[in-house]
Amino acid sequence: MEKITGRRNPLCVHFKKLGTDRDYRAESGEFLCDGLKLLVEADRSGAEIVAVLTCDHLPFPLPLDTKVYLTDSSIINSISPLKNAQTVLFSCKIPQKSDEVSTTGTSLLLDGLQDPGNVGTIMRTANAFSIDNIILTGACADVYNPKTIRASMGAVFRQTFRYMSPSELKQLKEKGTRFVGASLGSGSVDVTEVNLKNALIAIGSEGRGLSPDVLALCDEKVLIPISPECESLNAAIAAAILIWNAR
Repeated sequence: MEKITGRRNPLCVHFKKLGTDRDYRAESGEFLCDGLKLLVEADRSGAEIVAVLTCDHLPFPLPLDTKVYLTDSSIINSISPLKNAQTVLFSCKIPQKSDEVSTTGTSLLLDGLQDPGNVGTIMRTANAFSIDNIILTGACADVYNPKTIRASMGAVFRQTFRYMSPSELKQLKEKGTRFVGASLGSGSVDVTEVNLKNALIAIGSEGRGLSPDVLALCDEKVLIPISPECESLNAAIAAAILIWNAR
């Protein structure tokens, strides 16, 4: 196992950029992950692991063509974009996504959710309840942001998702997709009164809600009844409740 001793090593520079630069991730076709548990999930899910940087020997074998490098914890701490960096950093290839999105089954539409922790948590919940697709639109956090990946707890390797523009969403509606939006505005009904199965459930950010473009596509609007003293729910919590109701 080759040892890396300097922070200016090309792999260290590469990992640093993967962790901080969304455009660089897209250009290189790779994303950065941290932690032994995520490495196990990546290997188990069949993700294409490119390189591993560790400050300890790995307790399980990886495919023979996977490059594994040994380093010091101080170097990993300097590279990792996350607080409380773990003992392992690794990169994976961004998988090629199909252009086709199923118009059947229950799916989620995340509209402008900028918090990577919320996006990752929603991915984890959706994967737990076999949601068919996650579609992201607007200024959503990058699915391959290290904070999103950590919050997803491995769901990033298993969940189907893709980004779509407003025009692509309109095309999806024209193909027969039923849009149901979570909204506190007028015309919304109690979520328990609407059948969410086989619908595209749209969830906006906690502060701004759904964008006008997405609201215009909604066939129905629902709300989650909460105490009048409470202004709103965290987006990831609201998504979990909606997913449960769809289930």
